[in-house]
Amino acid sequence: MTASTRPCPICKKPRSAEFSPFCSSRCRDRDLAQWFGDGYALPGPPADPEDLAKEG
Repeated sequence: MTASTRPCPICKKPRSAEFSPFCSSRCRDRDLAQWFGDGYALPGPPADPEDLAKEG
C-alpha cells in the first residue's frame, strides 16, 4: 500500500490531497482535538517538571 492509497486514519475514507493524510477538514480537526484532549499519549513514566526546567 502506498501513501497515496492509504485511507484517512480517522474515518477510513479515501484521502484528499488538500487535507492529507485526512479526507476532510472535519477529520483533521477531530485528530487535533484528540491531541488537545490527551487522547494520544506516548508510553513511559510522566515527565518531572523540574527535570524539564533543567533541560530548557
